[in-house]
Amino acid sequence: MILIKIKSFFKILVTTFKNWNSNEPFQMSAAVSYYALFSFPALLIIIIQTTGLFYEKNEVKGKIIREISEVLGQDAAKTVEVMLKNAIDQEQSTLVIIIGIITLLYGATGMFIALQKSLNTIWKVKPKPKSEILKMLKDRIFSLGLILMIGFLLLTSLVLTALITAMTDWIGQHFPDFIVYAIQILNFIFSLVLTMILFALMFKILPDVKIRWKDVWLGAFVTTILFSIGKSALGIYFGTVNPGSTFGAAGSVILILLWVSYSSLILFFGAEFTRVLASKYGSGIQPASYAEKIS
Repeated sequence: MILIKIKSFFKILVTTFKNWNSNEPFQMSAAVSYYALFSFPALLIIIIQTTGLFYEKNEVKGKIIREISEVLGQDAAKTVEVMLKNAIDQEQSTLVIIIGIITLLYGATGMFIALQKSLNTIWKVKPKPKSEILKMLKDRIFSLGLILMIGFLLLTSLVLTALITAMTDWIGQHFPDFIVYAIQILNFIFSLVLTMILFALMFKILPDVKIRWKDVWLGAFVTTILFSIGKSALGIYFGTVNPGSTFGAAGSVILILLWVSYSSLILFFGAEFTRVLASKYGSGIQPASYAEKIS
């Protein structure tokens, strides 16, 4: 990981904000939100079905619903729960299942393709015109791989959370309370580490660039901290103001769009921070073999 002085860190933040603001982040986040609206069900279904091969599906689904409930509220969580139940529990013919799987794979990767285009814009690269077909196939495969990695990280989180819960119950009966609090803090830190790994994977895999692992970790860390703060702030805002109530039956959809848009803004800021950091203190960012710089 790149180490920098505090004074230089604040200079990078100022430069990052200026560059981030000049890239029209609200327009890019709106585009990602649009694709996310159609990708969201497929994305969750693939993660649940994949993770369910190794862990109880109801546990996986329950964790996802709890996370959504904490940020978006009970109404949005119930909407997602019903949506998942209808999609997963339906009995269908083999042909319909095959078509459904293809549709799921294409739909789930759509949001990541939109994210990739935004990250390419931020990092000043674009695909070469002659490599569009091969690149499209590669992008879908990479996006699917990233979805499976998300499922793996979720699985790891579920297993360790279950172990920590069991340990907490036993330790609570035999040791002082501060030991229990220490374990809960470690669980929180572990959750942050998993989130940081996810952002690092996005910065490394999605854009059409060559960037070294050591140049993405600090950016992923900063993005994780901002995302955690933003997640808490958004949960408080949704719980207090409840902006979705204005839109009636469509309120849950509006909340999901707002959440994705807000999260995308943070992700784009982290990507810009990573670009500035890698350019000034790291090995730089070079276009991949099938891409070129935007002049």
